Amino acid sequence: MSYSPPSPPQEIPDDVVEMLNKQSPEVLKHIAQFAEELAEHREREARLAEQDEEEQIEDRPGDHPDDVPSKATITIKKINDNRYYYWQWRDGDRIRSKYKRPVNPDE
Repeated sequence: MSYSPPSPPQEIPDDVVEMLNKQSPEVLKHIAQFAEELAEHREREARLAEQDEEEQIEDRPGDHPDDVPSKATITIKKINDNRYYYWQWRDGDRIRSKYKRPVNPDE
């Protein structure tokens, strides 16, 4: 074991290193534990966000008509007590819609 203090990694900002150098060994152990838990939490959140993105992409219908952009989603509109599927997407400041088909009440 070396008697000289460890050199901080270049990725750690100088102000953080300075703050850590002022802490007691007990507080440094708590900081290390917290940092490890925080890193695991952020990695888990990133994985979940990535999974959500992949699921959203998979959930997108592949049967877009030629005049409907791939970013369009399907919405349900109720007209005269009847429900219909519509493609819907943003076009600049406007929201565009295109009829798809009636909603099957058995779905």
